[in-house]
Amino acid sequence: MTALAFGAPAVLWALLLLPVLWWLLRATPPKPQDVAFAPTRLLMRLMKRDETPSRTPWWLMLVRLALAALVIIALAQPILRPETAAPIGNGPLLIAIDDTFAAADDWDQRLDRAERLVNQAEAATRTIVILPTANADAPLNAVDAGAAREALRSLSPNPWRAARGALAPRVAETEFGGAVWLTDGLAGEPDDDTAFFEALAGASATPVRIFAADAGRIIGVSSIEGTADGMNVTLTADADPGGLPRRVSVLDAKGFVLATDDAPFTIGDTTATATLALPTELRNDAVRVSVDGARNTAAVRLLDERFRRRTVGLISGGSADLAQPLLSPLHFLHAALAPSSDLREPAARALPTAVDELIDAGTSVIMLTDVGNLLPATQDALARWINAGGVLVRFAGPRTADGMDDLVPVAMRKGARTLGGTLSWNDPQPLADFNEDGPFAGLPVPTDVTVNRQLLAEPSIAVTERTWASLADGTPFVTGRSVGAGAVVFFHVTADTSWSTLPLSASFVEMLRRVVDLSAAMGPASETGPALPPYRMLDGLGRLVPPGPMVEPLPAGAALIGPKHPPGLYGADGAFRAVNLLADGERLAALQPAAFDGAAVLPFTSEGPTELRGALLSAAALLLLVDAAALLFLMGAFRRRAVAALALAFAATLSVDAHAQTGDPVPTPPAASASAADSDAALRFAMEASLRTRLGYVATGNAAVDRVSEAGLTGLSLELTRRTAVEPGAPMAVNIETDDLAFFPLLYWPIDAAAERPSDTAIAKVDAYMKNGGTILFDTRDQAGAAISNSPTGATQALRRILDGLDIPALEPVPQDHVLTKTFYLLQDFPGRWSGGPLWVEQLAGEAGGDRPARAGDSVSPILITANDFAGAWAMSPDGGFMFPTVPNDPYQREMAMRSGVNIALYTMTGNYKADQVHIPALLERLGQ
Repeated sequence: MTALAFGAPAVLWALLLLPVLWWLLRATPPKPQDVAFAPTRLLMRLMKRDETPSRTPWWLMLVRLALAALVIIALAQPILRPETAAPIGNGPLLIAIDDTFAAADDWDQRLDRAERLVNQAEAATRTIVILPTANADAPLNAVDAGAAREALRSLSPNPWRAARGALAPRVAETEFGGAVWLTDGLAGEPDDDTAFFEALAGASATPVRIFAADAGRIIGVSSIEGTADGMNVTLTADADPGGLPRRVSVLDAKGFVLATDDAPFTIGDTTATATLALPTELRNDAVRVSVDGARNTAAVRLLDERFRRRTVGLISGGSADLAQPLLSPLHFLHAALAPSSDLREPAARALPTAVDELIDAGTSVIMLTDVGNLLPATQDALARWINAGGVLVRFAGPRTADGMDDLVPVAMRKGARTLGGTLSWNDPQPLADFNEDGPFAGLPVPTDVTVNRQLLAEPSIAVTERTWASLADGTPFVTGRSVGAGAVVFFHVTADTSWSTLPLSASFVEMLRRVVDLSAAMGPASETGPALPPYRMLDGLGRLVPPGPMVEPLPAGAALIGPKHPPGLYGADGAFRAVNLLADGERLAALQPAAFDGAAVLPFTSEGPTELRGALLSAAALLLLVDAAALLFLMGAFRRRAVAALALAFAATLSVDAHAQTGDPVPTPPAASASAADSDAALRFAMEASLRTRLGYVATGNAAVDRVSEAGLTGLSLELTRRTAVEPGAPMAVNIETDDLAFFPLLYWPIDAAAERPSDTAIAKVDAYMKNGGTILFDTRDQAGAAISNSPTGATQALRRILDGLDIPALEPVPQDHVLTKTFYLLQDFPGRWSGGPLWVEQLAGEAGGDRPARAGDSVSPILITANDFAGAWAMSPDGGFMFPTVPNDPYQREMAMRSGVNIALYTMTGNYKADQVHIPALLERLGQ
């Protein structure tokens, strides 16, 4: 691509006239100098001297030649980084754009490139076909440039892959004058990519142009593996990302970060793993794993009940468990479930008490080994627990052979079927294929498992329907049935090796894990259940949004990710199933456009053409001013002004000497004294601060910090105007050493660790301001550092130095019944750019009647302290966007930060008004009494 081009290159021939202009300027002298008549100067210049130059000075000639050259070049319409000319041809221009999740990170630049292609086609009076490849049914209609721009503006990244293979046959059937492919850089199926390019090349009258971004920019979450201490998150990149680590965050349903860790990419590797430490309680709250800074659907992985670690209770009916613990059924269950579940054994040995203990502890799964008959009260308790979502798993044993209660999937025969017995077989039986409708579907059938004893079921139709696994002779091996929201499962063999070799097989671990997963509200059982309605969908940027009108319920079994079934959450609030874009263990791969023969591969850049005509004409105008000033100088105009200035100075000197000789005082020019200037500045400050309600921030002297404070309070003031009846003016910077603080209801004070402690006079002024009703919000902005360090940060130490001279009341984190939580929005916490740090307020005394919705107080807390960087979350740039991302980059946290700011501002302006309002029902009730 040429770096410079001209719209009217013929004008450049005028540069050949510059030598003629140089000859004319050299032959034409400047205007002679005019000298005003003065007798004294006439006497001084009796001798005639010719001071008129015979030719134009060389430097003035150079200025004029440069001016003429700039004008000529500007008229030639120079263009920097001109666009590549449109392909030759008269047919429509096809612009295929991959509007997928992989294009989300640089979507604006892609639209800019597409619009420039439309401009090229418009200049060549050609029609345009916009083909979004994420839509397999996209029309191939040729439209004018205006309609093409509207079509581009209606596009947005979709949370699924491109349908290149489905589009290829339709593209091949159409003819175009030229074709351009704006790829997302992600490879699909090899045959689909090749077929799509060949269709473009065959339908286009000119070589296909492919615009491709740099590889290695698309990061996705490939898999998540639960561990005993947390989880391992594996990331995948489309190409080598350059060895830079990526930060992985785990978030709960409210958007709070539960854990973070770096996934280090090594040079040349496209996968990396982050190890996140999470206790079971926090892991069970996790609903989302995302890559910080990545804006695409693949960088988000949603979690549902299937991922949560379940609590499994173990009860043995045998009495010999302690005699040989390494051979007991509980030992094999421990070994199989410990890596994926939290195991719990009741302290009580009595079976009814042990069952009640596990149910009261919130156990998800209860496993009974060799427990034959349960008491009726225990059966009733277990039945209620199963209906609520629990899973009861029972294993056969010597006690079950003599008879069992009714809390089993199918009715059982008395007596066990053994090798060599009455109901026997000649050889140990292997396992048959698993039932495709059961939870074991898809597991490989273990060939190393044999059964030499089992408990048989009474023949019935229900046995066939409820058999999940069977032996080679067709007899049930594992049966199960759903009961309410839970399930009852029975293994017809023991949990140890006395009846089968199943506990020694790896399949035993997988089977138990799938059974434990049945306790999840939307676990594997939903694979065969009814279709799940869409609840929340992921968009192309990885954000959860309401489902669109084209989204259909998720059918039983796996569904193809696409417009009808985008990734997201299906089901209902609290009982949903997560569908993610990337399958477990899937890897991303970069598209290789250079492998397509005959394609013109161009760099994907956002820099467009720049016209230089305006800049050159401005430079010519500047040189014209220089030429005019030079003419005035040569004509002596500046010298006359200098002589007049010297004459005035000489007259002033004579006047001073005359006053000195007569003894009169020398008059001083009118000028305000320093105290008068300070008084005027204070008056202007007071007028500006008092004529309109404004928020103030303490100027720290650090330009970067003060700039963020100003932008943050500006953003908060705009939100107050938009959301409430308050219309504050622009925020003002306050110098606590010199300015009056009484005009501001709220002062935001960002703590700079490097700032010096204010003077005692300023501290006294701050103390008086707080005691007279003002509120100061101190923000140390160090929540990130405080969360990982046990020692005070520099900002915290600086705050302690400031508070050392103030009369500070006792403080406490904002309680739930504080009026701050109800001033305008109902809030539970107060995040800023960071979350997790408490907001400290003046401690309020408890009230009689603790069931009131809010504690009232006659005054507003004079001090608020946070470390969450409120101004960083509120700060808006001039273009209306936010200056800094929240950590994590979550729109929900940004909204909560704005709501926190609104509550704090209205709290400082209205005091206990809202507390009185929420007490109105109680007051009316008392009046009625």
